[in-house]
Amino acid sequence: LAMLLFIAAAFLFFATGLIGRAWCGYFCFQTIWSDIFIKIEHLIQGERPARLRLQKQALDFEKIWKVGLSHTLMILISLWSGISFACYFSYAPDFVKDFFSGTAPAGGYYTVLVLTLTTYIAGGLAREQICLFACPYARFQGVMYEADTLAVSYDTKRGEGLKGRHIPIQGLKTHEDRVASGHGDCIDCGFCVQVCPTGIDIRKGLQYQCISCGLCIDACNNIMDSVGFPRGLIRYDSERNLASPTPHKPKIMWKRFKVLGYASALILMTSILFYNIGTQSDTVVNVQQVRQPLFVMLSDGSIRNRYQIHIVNKTEADQTYQVTVKNIPAEALDMGNIPEIRVRAGKALAVNAKINLSHELAEKTHEFEFEVTQLSTGEKMEIEASFNAPKE
Repeated sequence: LAMLLFIAAAFLFFATGLIGRAWCGYFCFQTIWSDIFIKIEHLIQGERPARLRLQKQALDFEKIWKVGLSHTLMILISLWSGISFACYFSYAPDFVKDFFSGTAPAGGYYTVLVLTLTTYIAGGLAREQICLFACPYARFQGVMYEADTLAVSYDTKRGEGLKGRHIPIQGLKTHEDRVASGHGDCIDCGFCVQVCPTGIDIRKGLQYQCISCGLCIDACNNIMDSVGFPRGLIRYDSERNLASPTPHKPKIMWKRFKVLGYASALILMTSILFYNIGTQSDTVVNVQQVRQPLFVMLSDGSIRNRYQIHIVNKTEADQTYQVTVKNIPAEALDMGNIPEIRVRAGKALAVNAKINLSHELAEKTHEFEFEVTQLSTGEKMEIEASFNAPKE
């Protein structure tokens, strides 16, 4: 699990170095659920002006049923999300049946409740506030950005021209007229700001609030189409390409030291993960020393330590194991009346073991090894353990 988290972090850094915050704009759960909830509001309450009007009007039947239905659907989707997540940790058909019949475990209800509330609050109420104030990713993304990183960018030279942006009045309605007069192609419609989930003005340059969703690109392209200007005033592009006297078509520039470093780390960690998965044993053995008490003085002067041996059988067949010791006499091991340990397929078992050493040998012994042998294959697993004795 730890390696998977490292791989996910390396992949996030790698992707950010190449294409900016594509994760935030297209894959983040916060973005996806917020978009779903906004779509619900759009279907029920109408376009943005209608939603703003509804928000400001006095409480009446229209506002109650439209807003109420919108939030009811949001809560139902949040509930579905919570149940779906909980099903990953249980047998889904039984959990769903038990959940709605009131017989599911209390932990299942707590999990669904917490996820339902957080999904509804984050996606239905807080929305962009999570991106602006709660998410740490926006704060450290600047470290991973470079001059060749693709990001949502406003072409300032084309949009502002020599005299700045201007609305399309008489004499400034064609691209040729605006070029001749020194004005840029931006008609200052403000749609790029209106559609932005975080409410920023991309024309002011790259800002940490930008999640690279590209909604401003779509809005600007639609406006450019309507006025007959070329598309791409706002586009995915790099800082270096925008500053070039002759910008080329935006493309991913991957031959960079930082990107190659992220890629190398990603390949290395992924290789290690697959190697560990492919070479891991069919049996997992852990040994825990019983520390209450650390040791026991026996009547014959010998010293006893106690251990608990946990054996996990990950195969699809029952397995039999035998426990021995190394670096101490074999007769020091006391397994009681359990010469062999049988563990069912896919199950785990814990057994108790005792180590009895004479006082002289106990003073010399600080560490030894348990050796667990899987009898069907002969595979041996060695686990280090310590031996405690009274200090003189």
